[in-house]
Amino acid sequence: MRKKVLFAGGGTGGHIYPAIAIAKGLMSKLEDIEAVFVGTERGMEKELVPMSGFRLEKIRVKGFKRRISMDTLITLKEMVLGGFDAIRILRREKPDLVIGTGGYVAGPVVFFAAFMGIPTLIHEQNVKPGVTNRILGKFVDKIAISFAESVKYFPSGKCVLTGNPVRPEIINADKRTASEILNINSNIPLVLSFGGSQGAKKINEAVMDLIVKIKDKIEFQLLHVTGKNNYDIFLKELERRGINWDRFGHIKIKPYLYNMQDALACADLVVSRAGAITISEITVCGKPSILIPLPSAADNHQYFNARYLEKNNAALVIEERFLNGEILFRYIKEILGDKNKYKKMAQCSKELGKPDALNKIVDIAIGLLYKK
Repeated sequence: MRKKVLFAGGGTGGHIYPAIAIAKGLMSKLEDIEAVFVGTERGMEKELVPMSGFRLEKIRVKGFKRRISMDTLITLKEMVLGGFDAIRILRREKPDLVIGTGGYVAGPVVFFAAFMGIPTLIHEQNVKPGVTNRILGKFVDKIAISFAESVKYFPSGKCVLTGNPVRPEIINADKRTASEILNINSNIPLVLSFGGSQGAKKINEAVMDLIVKIKDKIEFQLLHVTGKNNYDIFLKELERRGINWDRFGHIKIKPYLYNMQDALACADLVVSRAGAITISEITVCGKPSILIPLPSAADNHQYFNARYLEKNNAALVIEERFLNGEILFRYIKEILGDKNKYKKMAQCSKELGKPDALNKIVDIAIGLLYKK
């Protein structure tokens, strides 16, 4: 008998990519199944979901801003309309299971699904859950958490520690092959630094100062991803400082990396933000990291993600307000210059990785689909 699963989540890639991974995981295990996504007109799901081959149904819903304003009234209006949209979609689609992967989109869809007696599952990617998932946790059947520490925010009996789904190509990448693809000298430590798909101004500024320090002495290699919008600005600033970076074989600068799996396979140390998917990829690869949490992230969740890794000896954390080239250089030297520290951080990072996360979440979903 054909089963239908409705996925609700959106806004950012961190909410959408896990949903797509779970949908594909379910379809690989079950022959007769249909996956439908619910999102908004504004989020990244508008492009990512159709690109992945799934149907996207849209609802009217909007996130609250931290300060009360006239926009709050519009948000409340859209929340009510989004509730009606959610009920309409649930009645029309008649799903056998609803899975929420975070963001304000998931709120009305998962809530009304639970109210209507449809089996429900939410997946929380971060250490500290957002408001939406914390509320939904009271009503859903199961909660897949990515970090053991998250259980304190939910009814513990509903929680299953799964981790975040990580793309198979990240898990299976080979360092030797990746080094050839990226033209990396595998005999010299490689620091991989990036600030997300759009880049990060403060990280770029710190790395700029770092390049000034390392340009004449090969202590380690650097592969820095500026973000597409910042690439030309970054190169012009290097030129202004009189640095002809492409003369230095140990420094590579890219606007964007489509093959992040190769970069992670080659890297000995990662410098990055602390988004849930990013740190899940870092830990499944067993890489030590220096994490710079995004201060404006919702509920400051990146800060809690980063501190969780630091507490478990897998990372060092630099808050953005303290970030500069000098402290970044010092932290890199502290990790790469101490073999015992490096080895311990790599081991602790690997222990935090959850390579079987997708299978665990899919198994929970299948259990809910056939619990009747």
